Amino acid sequence: MINQDQLIRYSRQILLSQIDLKGQERLLESKAIILGCGGLGCAAIPILASSGVGHLMLVDDDCVDLSNLQRQTYYTCNDIGKLKVQAMSEFINQQNKDVKIDTINHRLSEDELCSLIDNYDVILDCSDNYKTRLMTNRAAFIKKVPLIFASAIRFEGQLSVFDANKPNSPCYACLFNSDDEIEQDNCSFTGVFSPLVSTVGAMQASEALKIMAGIGESAIGKLLHYNALNFSFYSIKYDRNPCCKICGNS
Repeated sequence: MINQDQLIRYSRQILLSQIDLKGQERLLESKAIILGCGGLGCAAIPILASSGVGHLMLVDDDCVDLSNLQRQTYYTCNDIGKLKVQAMSEFINQQNKDVKIDTINHRLSEDELCSLIDNYDVILDCSDNYKTRLMTNRAAFIKKVPLIFASAIRFEGQLSVFDANKPNSPCYACLFNSDDEIEQDNCSFTGVFSPLVSTVGAMQASEALKIMAGIGESAIGKLLHYNALNFSFYSIKYDRNPCCKICGNS
């Protein structure tokens, strides 16, 4: 039951007919796990918390560094040297007392992730490496937990949603060959535009909120691409790969 303070806090969201009181109650009862508290996570997590998602699990093994502050805008100079999950947890605790925060400050194994996500409604993959994305995809498919994937590098970002609960929904491995190690760019070497991660991270939060509130249409079977340099958006539709080793017919 929503109390008086929550009615005021979330009033602008409750006014949306698609969300209303029932949708807000669903958000307050929802649980999301966020893998990565870097650029994308730092953008998505505060939006989830301010929107009233009742329980957030933050997973990251990194500490705040001076070079992070250009794009990870919820950290300050006082946070340098702190674990990112600690610094983000402290911020969210000040932002919204409604939200329960749990943290894990090490990289999860696939078995750990599989056992953990049984209790969550969505996963946001805000990681920055291919192995973690493949592992997260396998766990999400096995446990049938909706997965919101995104990436951001230089001036370009991508996003898609995978949901094994939906008939014929593709998975991450349908897009990227899981047999080969993909040599991925890293912003430490190639750079990244600060507003890009905020934009793409906010899009991840939007997709997660829609799923948890039970509204709208998710980006399932669509790979969204955003180029901040020329302000262009486009999406590519794709189908489940029948030969995919994760979700294919085999």
